[in-house]
Amino acid sequence: MLGRVELLVRGDERRVRRVACGSRWPLSRAIARVLAARERRALERLAGSDAVPRLETDPAWRAASSADGSLPKDADVLVRGFVEGVALSQAEALPCNYFERLAAEVRELHARGVCHNDLHKEQNVLVRPDGRPAVVDFQLASVHRVGSLVWRARVAEDLRHVEKHRRRYMRTGRGPAGAEIDVEQVPRPKRRALAWTWRRLGKPLYHFVTRKLLRTRDGAEERRPSSGPWPRWTEPLA
Repeated sequence: MLGRVELLVRGDERRVRRVACGSRWPLSRAIARVLAARERRALERLAGSDAVPRLETDPAWRAASSADGSLPKDADVLVRGFVEGVALSQAEALPCNYFERLAAEVRELHARGVCHNDLHKEQNVLVRPDGRPAVVDFQLASVHRVGSLVWRARVAEDLRHVEKHRRRYMRTGRGPAGAEIDVEQVPRPKRRALAWTWRRLGKPLYHFVTRKLLRTRDGAEERRPSSGPWPRWTEPLA
């Protein structure tokens, strides 16, 4: 494991704290700190966005004791706001234009130079109580100069994953009446060279480290089964 994630509660307030404490494996703590630093940088750039968690700077949350009574080291801690909602894979209802709104929110991240890089996981895409989308878990996020070659490649990948979710949820037999997608007629979004390289070279190494060495699962398999049940469709968001 690279650390732990804690839900902190104080009265009616809730925060999520990531503790990059690592494990018994060499370098696990250093890797956890790198990932926490990536998340911190991305959330700092996205300050004020309603679609992502807010980076918490109140030191009281950072210094709070864990459930077991231990006190994490300040250098290991990142605290962010709690976003109420359920993962896309668990949502029982979706507004008809949910994926259009999700794409718009993701483009807003891109406009600020932030690429999420982990949107293929349904648990990183939330559905709020009012149906609006939100995006969480920025450990793999990257910050770029808007318009750069790397930014453009990663923007395309983020949007490709949004489109894959849309196709999966709105295909014929699952989507809202009159807006279903015939996936046999609509071309599948193309994978960029960066994604191909990751799939062929980076992902096998990542799985070896996380699943074989660290004995953890990244949650990528936590998606809605193809057999459903699929969400019911509600009125579009305004």
